[in-house]
Amino acid sequence: MRALVVDDSSTMRKILALTLKRRSFEVLEAKNGLDALTVLDNSDSVDLVLLDWNMPEMDGLELLTRVRQNQKFDAIKIMMVTTETSLGEMSKALAVGANEYIMKPFTSDIVITKLELLGF
Repeated sequence: MRALVVDDSSTMRKILALTLKRRSFEVLEAKNGLDALTVLDNSDSVDLVLLDWNMPEMDGLELLTRVRQNQKFDAIKIMMVTTETSLGEMSKALAVGANEYIMKPFTSDIVITKLELLGF
């Protein structure tokens, strides 16, 4: 299984990557939505994207929208991992196509629970 962690914080990418690697994921990283699109376009397959909302260049909601508009990426599960904690923001991300939503701060147990809900 392959996961892409998209976050402008290198520390957050490392924290999430550690949890994913413990679950036998190969982990790719991107620091914003534009970089993530490049990674997705150049990867044979990505099963899961963990996606921050607030990033420079292209934010997570715009990336989520673009990914969901491209049939090539239909099978990818997307989990928002963000400081956006309002019900309205969560609803917006889920309506655009996020499969799960985690609010920062979080624990690795929360990430693992969400991964299990997604079938990983």
